[in-house]
Amino acid sequence: MVDRTSGVPAYRQIADDLRSQIESGRLAPGSPLPSERDLVETYDASRPTIREAVKLLRNSGLVVAQHGRGVFVRSHNLVTRLARTRLSRSARAENKGAFMGDAAAGDFVPNVSVQVRVEAADERIADLLNITPGAEVLVRDRVMRADDVAVQLAVSRLPRDLTQGTVIEDVDTGPGGVYARLEDSGHVLHHFDVFVSARMPTVEEQSLLQLPEGSPVMAVTRVANTADRPVEVNDIVLDANRYELHYQLAAD
Repeated sequence: MVDRTSGVPAYRQIADDLRSQIESGRLAPGSPLPSERDLVETYDASRPTIREAVKLLRNSGLVVAQHGRGVFVRSHNLVTRLARTRLSRSARAENKGAFMGDAAAGDFVPNVSVQVRVEAADERIADLLNITPGAEVLVRDRVMRADDVAVQLAVSRLPRDLTQGTVIEDVDTGPGGVYARLEDSGHVLHHFDVFVSARMPTVEEQSLLQLPEGSPVMAVTRVANTADRPVEVNDIVLDANRYELHYQLAAD
């Protein structure tokens, strides 16, 4: 029941109770929310109050409205991002690096679509790659899908002097991917700088990832470095409702 003396708006109390039911599994993924009439009776609230509560759940990405059918708990096929091993040489050698490693651990079928182009480096990319603004960079623009559901976007940019005339400029770069091809060419990777933040998606990101209104994304920028220079900037966007990041850090 709604506590009318708490000072918390009724619609927020209702949304919090429904959220609790979703998170506990009482309202399972894919199941319908109770009808508006049932919610009115359950919470002794007005229809506008119930609608505001459901709107809050929709904006949080917890439920989706299906035209003519009702409102349903959003299904979440969680992808665990194994941050501790995803970039290792051993994982790449087994073709289990990065997204392929996530797929192997999560038992989903991975699919990656790739577009390749050349563009001029803007100020940000030039600064991260330590090159001149306007210099050519190779762009590898990817959409990653888990069981045919788009869960991740990734746009890599590499200095063109490292990629021109190599298979890095092909759609299929072969086993081990771009990092293996860089090392084949003598550009041995030394370390990665990774920056993680949360934000709301752009219109294009929301469309590609099929995100409900109000759903946030995790934004990851990863810079790959040899001992001498940065060699790649990878801007990654993750559906925050489908991902968890798993880190294992040494205590020493």
